Parts: sequence; structure tokens; C-alpha cells
Amino acid sequence: MKNVLDTLKERGFIKQTVYEDELYDLLGKEKVTFYVGFDPTADSLHIGHYIPIMAMAHMQRAGHRPIALIGGGTALVGDPTGRTDMRSMMTRETIARNCEAFKNQMSRFLNFEGDNAVILENNAEWLESLNYIDFLREVGTHFSVNKMLTAECFKTRMEKGLSFLEFNYMLMQAYDYLVLYRKYGCKLEVGGNDQWSNILAGADLVRRQEGETVYAATFALLETSDGKKMGKTQKGALWLNKEKTSPYDFYQFFRNVEDCKVEECLKLLTFMDLEEIAELTKYKDERINEAKKRLAYEVTKLVHGESEAEKARLQAEAAFGGEGEMPSVTVELTRDASVIDIMCAAGVAASKSEARRLIEGGGVKINDTKVENLSEKIGDFTDNVDFILHKGKKVHLKVILK
Repeated sequence: MKNVLDTLKERGFIKQTVYEDELYDLLGKEKVTFYVGFDPTADSLHIGHYIPIMAMAHMQRAGHRPIALIGGGTALVGDPTGRTDMRSMMTRETIARNCEAFKNQMSRFLNFEGDNAVILENNAEWLESLNYIDFLREVGTHFSVNKMLTAECFKTRMEKGLSFLEFNYMLMQAYDYLVLYRKYGCKLEVGGNDQWSNILAGADLVRRQEGETVYAATFALLETSDGKKMGKTQKGALWLNKEKTSPYDFYQFFRNVEDCKVEECLKLLTFMDLEEIAELTKYKDERINEAKKRLAYEVTKLVHGESEAEKARLQAEAAFGGEGEMPSVTVELTRDASVIDIMCAAGVAASKSEARRLIEGGGVKINDTKVENLSEKIGDFTDNVDFILHKGKKVHLKVILK
């Protein structure tokens, strides 16, 4: 069987590793137990979790055993990585509900039954019962404060102030690796590239405590061409829960990715063969749109199922003049309502000020008529209780007045 590290490299997952040659040999000769951590700070996974989950799926398909570690204990502290402010505290009940939601979403990608079924763990089980003195003696003695302060995850917090509560986060995550090594023989931690410092700390702790070599690897982050994290929409994060991000909006997000990111997304976010991806993306002109459609369909199918993906595809085609059912929304307003209020109620503008900017920029039409006056009402454009609201070239929505 092909070494899974080759698969992950070919598809663009791997960013950093330690002892890569030894890790390659290990993955080639035995079934390795590995883990990925998930911070349960919301009731749904979002697109930022997608790449680690896909990497877990590739590794599980190659025979390795994944541990999905839900950070129920560390979430009570908060990961400072990428933050300029302190995370709000969460209740244990909220964290428990979020953990269950994560499992349901992961089951679309990962197998929770069989010989190498996903092991679902919650670090609250061991972190909440820790004796602080014992923890400091066993774990804290191996950490240099000077070295910790150079870690990228802490640098962004130094100007505004890093709480001692958050400073413990690296030690707690490192302790997770030690527990999972002792409990399951876990030899590899993987995660997003922004977690490199924390992952290295865990591998180093296992080495110091157990005298064993364990491994670390990080995956690419989903980023735009200018280096910003991909997955932010006008309505906020791109969620894997259809109640938070509709399948149509999810589909449209990937239908509209930058041309230069299509091949990367197909490799990272789908299980399509690399040869097929190369064929789809070899054109850099308008023909790349076919690859975008395929990307949007395949990713939506993985996250929401084939029927939802097909429905989103038909809605998108209808919105751009093809056959099918255009996405629609019902709002409790009358024809006396302003276009600005309609835009906010329909969800195409996050605020009235944003709606005004869009109108002033000439990007809003009702049916086929451009909206040019900020005070115009829907009744100025149509006598019907339903109409098409166009925002720019990419958003086309049927609005029904109730």
C-alpha cells in the first residue's frame, strides 16, 4: 500500500514535520495511532477544521488509527493562538453539546466503527482531575519560560497582555500528548500549521518523560492568495452546519474561489484523483469555471450529502439564468419597505450602512432595474409580492414579501 505521507505530500497537506525520514518509515511499516485536537468553542465545525479532518480520513483509509481529541478541558482555559484578546469562558454543558455536534459532523468523513475506528476523547476527563502541584512537578519542570515566550502562539498576545490562565495552555496541550501516548501508544500529533509550537511541546514532553521518540506534523491552512485565512463570508465563518451556513451559500463560496486556488482546494478538500484534478485545472482562462463548479459540488456533497449538493447546484444554475429553482427567502415586510431594509431582512447585507454602500456603488438591482436612490422602496420597482434581488454579479435571490 502507498505510504500515506506520500499521499499527503502530493495533495499539499504537509507543511512541517520532525524526524521526517523516521516518520515515513514508521507509517510504512506499522499502523500508527495519531491524534488531532479540536477546540469545542462553537456548536459546529467550520471550514478551518476541514483540512485536518480530510487528512485524518486519508490516514484512516491507509489503515492508521485516528484519535479525535475534543478539548473540553482546554476550552475552559482558551487557546491564545491567533488571538489578540482573551477567549470568553464556556460552561461545561455548552462544551458537552458542542462535542456531540462535532462527532455527528465528523462521521461524514471518518469511520467510527471497525478495526481502526476513530477514538473520540475529551481531555476534560484527565485535565479536570489534575492535582496542580503534581502537574507542575511532572510537566512544568520540563518547560522553559524563556523558550515559551518565543512561541508564535504567544507573540500576538504580548502587547495586550497574556493571562497566566492562557499561559498554561501549552503545558496542558503537551500533557494531552503524554496521556494519549500512555493510554493508546499514540506516536503522532497533527494539526494546523498555526499549532506548530504547541505540537512540538507535546512531542518534546513525551520524549523527556518516556524516553521515546514521537512525531509531529502540521498541515497547510486554507488561505487566500494574499495570505488571509479562507472561509470568512459576509455573514461570518463558513460553518459545516447547514443551519448556520446554508448548503447554497456553502456551494457558492467554493464556486467563487479565486482561480489560482482552485487546484489547491480540489487536492485538499476532495478525494478526487490527482490526474482528474490536473485535467480539470490545466486551463487558466474561462474554462476554469468548470473546475470551480466541480469543486463546489464535491465539497458540498462531502459536507451536506449528495441531495443537498445537487439542490445547491440547481439553485446556482437558476440564479445565473439556467434551469432549476432559484434560492429564495421570505421576509415579513411590505412593498412600502425600503430597499435597504429588504436587503438587511433578506441577509444580503449585514447592516444598513453596508446596504447603503452597495447601493451607492451601483451593485444592487431589483429585477432588471438598478437601485440608484437610497430612499427608494420596493414598491417603486414592482407591484408584485415577489421579485429578484441582485447584489453584484454573484448574489441573486428571490425575495417573497409576507
